Amino acid sequence: MDFSETDEATSFRHEVRSWLNEKLVGDYRKLGTSAEMGAHDWHVRVSWEQELGRAGWLGLTWPKGFGGREVSVSEELVFAQEYTLANGPQRAGFFGEGLLGPTLITFGSPEQQQRFLPPILKGEEYWCQGFSEPGAGSDLAGVRTTAVLDGDTWRIDGQKVWTSQAQFAQWIFVLCRTELEEKAHKALSYLLVPIDQPGVEVRPLKDLSGNDHFCEVFFDGALTSADMVVGGRGNGWKTAMGTLGFERGTAFMAQQLRFAKEFANVRALAQNKGLDEDLEIRQRLARAYGELEIMRWSGLRNVTRFIKGGQPGPEGSIGKLFWSKWHQRLGELEADLLGADALVMHDEGTLEHDFQHTFLFSRAHTIYAGSTEIQRNIVGERVLGLPRE
Repeated sequence: MDFSETDEATSFRHEVRSWLNEKLVGDYRKLGTSAEMGAHDWHVRVSWEQELGRAGWLGLTWPKGFGGREVSVSEELVFAQEYTLANGPQRAGFFGEGLLGPTLITFGSPEQQQRFLPPILKGEEYWCQGFSEPGAGSDLAGVRTTAVLDGDTWRIDGQKVWTSQAQFAQWIFVLCRTELEEKAHKALSYLLVPIDQPGVEVRPLKDLSGNDHFCEVFFDGALTSADMVVGGRGNGWKTAMGTLGFERGTAFMAQQLRFAKEFANVRALAQNKGLDEDLEIRQRLARAYGELEIMRWSGLRNVTRFIKGGQPGPEGSIGKLFWSKWHQRLGELEADLLGADALVMHDEGTLEHDFQHTFLFSRAHTIYAGSTEIQRNIVGERVLGLPRE
């Protein structure tokens, strides 16, 4: 792995840093780095997304023919680093720019690309992901939501759950059964469905931290046009796996930096409270630091593969397994360091509140984006080549 920075990357870093220093101010700065999004600040997040779009910071690696800047993966990493170091807010357009956009570029028709990519880059349309269901979370081959073609219109019936930001989105990409005579993977298609219609109902769900980030989405005769299938009928599994590959690939390159900043705050709190000399606390801090370094080097190895033209593969499940358990343990350490203060909710924007949110929200890490059990199966079968169950 060659970590030396090119002159182009250094120049790009100065450009990013200068722009963030000028624009990340006022209400944008007040958003902080919290993952908690709600109706009270959504309009500010949308405004920030549009600010990024006007400056050309969205779709950095997308080909210029699709409206992107077509920068290198190295430069995309530079942006992610500088954005994180500047305490840039959580992105409202993640599902559109990070997941659907690359999926459409890879699998979408020219008409779909022309219709949906420009509004994503301008921050004008927002998306959510309709994969998981009450009876089919990580086992996506078992989804039961159906879509039946009636003339030039799909009619969709079923339910999705754990659908992040559905209450704010205009569109949802839905994995559903269209080839009803087929079984498992071969029955699936990947549909683009408008949310604002009588056949779609969105119900926010409150999580342990009191936020309604997740939603249930009900389809009762929801409609979308026949040409809204991405990747072709019966190819939904391949298309969805492509989306998940982008989710576990470059879309989370800045995650380790956020974890590093959080760990630094944990270590500082332990020192301020005089707990850094406690043998148990020292051992937990040492483990957290060592595993943070493992994530950093593993992430750099993945980035090197992307720079050389590689694509996200099943190895992404190893990283998902690792960071989800690591962050849960860090949240437990944060709660223990807070002591009795952890029992009373603190104001949003305080370090204590952020630690409480990590402790509570991290319970979901081993479930969402592929449960721990499913990730282990993927690693065993697709990385290690072990026999299928």
